[in-house]
Amino acid sequence: MTDTADLIGIDSLLSDEEKSLRADVRSFVDTAIKPNIAEWYENAVFPLEIVPEMAKLGLLGMHLQGYGCPGRTAVDYGLAALELEAGDSGLRTFVSVQGSLAMSAISKHGSEDQKNEWLAKMAAGEAIGCFGLTEPTAGSDPGSMQTFARRDGSGPDADWILNGTKRWIGLASVAKVAIIWAMTDDGVRGFVVPTDTNGFKATVIDRKLSMRASIQCEIELTDLRLPASAMLPNAKGLRGPFECLNEARYGIIWGAMGAARDSYLTALEYSQQRLQFGKPLAGYQLTQEKLVNMALEINKGTLLALQIGRLKDAGQLQPHQVSVGKLNNCREAIQICRDARAMLGGNGITLDYSPLRHANNLESVRTYEGTDEVHTLILGNHITGTPAFR
Repeated sequence: MTDTADLIGIDSLLSDEEKSLRADVRSFVDTAIKPNIAEWYENAVFPLEIVPEMAKLGLLGMHLQGYGCPGRTAVDYGLAALELEAGDSGLRTFVSVQGSLAMSAISKHGSEDQKNEWLAKMAAGEAIGCFGLTEPTAGSDPGSMQTFARRDGSGPDADWILNGTKRWIGLASVAKVAIIWAMTDDGVRGFVVPTDTNGFKATVIDRKLSMRASIQCEIELTDLRLPASAMLPNAKGLRGPFECLNEARYGIIWGAMGAARDSYLTALEYSQQRLQFGKPLAGYQLTQEKLVNMALEINKGTLLALQIGRLKDAGQLQPHQVSVGKLNNCREAIQICRDARAMLGGNGITLDYSPLRHANNLESVRTYEGTDEVHTLILGNHITGTPAFR
């Protein structure tokens, strides 16, 4: 059977192991997510019951090594992200928050005790994590965060007291552990915070028009006391959270193409079955032009994701290259989903079809882990050598 989403034989660039993993995740999405996602989205439900299934597939902390983590390649993780987001961005985002943000923070910057306490449980889906960086007035500029951690006493063993507010924090209301970034007298530092600690409160943000099958929260930290050992010892300054954000951005590069592919295939199937003026919509030149443009951008975006993944696996990936992928693939994916919705006519505004749901979700994906504007300025700085953020 011809794969109408792969015009240039991208599959030939994948190993048999990579294609097998992709098939496993695609089957999971087809059986566990797609039949239920319209109901989850409409009712704003994140299906906690599928977390153990994701863990069994090795999707949690997928690219991390040791401590019970799956230890797969960057390309493996990317292919999984693409298939998950073909189901829904919210489900791919769960895997990203758990693995690329919370688990990566502990894996990259944590102590041995922190790694031993949390990573295996998180990989098994026994503990959900969240990543508290963004604040109500500090999104694109996390250096202006107001959350502050002070020492209660002197000496290296003195407790930390945290106060502040974090917003748009995925999974916080169901998490057992939070990675909280706070300003200190010594700059930005990260802390591993069990969510049952006194002074930690997570409130779900509802009434959303996007990412409805996902959980986002506001976190309030009120005189939250932590032992000295709660600090991530190997993260100092904004480089710590930024290294984690780049892991999440990498998954988005692939995931956005999953949403685009699903929307394209939905529009293609619809156009072949829908009759107008005596023949299928697919038989009209304007329809074919739209489908061709979608397929071209999906193929280019997937090639871009694969190249970035190969560079990552080779240890050669540069931060600006992540911005290339995130900016391009989100921008193209959201246009593909909108065009696919238009091809469905009035039916396209219902949850019987996926493109508008994908487009709505991508409004969030396009915003988090760096807006279009932020990634444009990152690339502008790289190209010109002149920063233009201020």
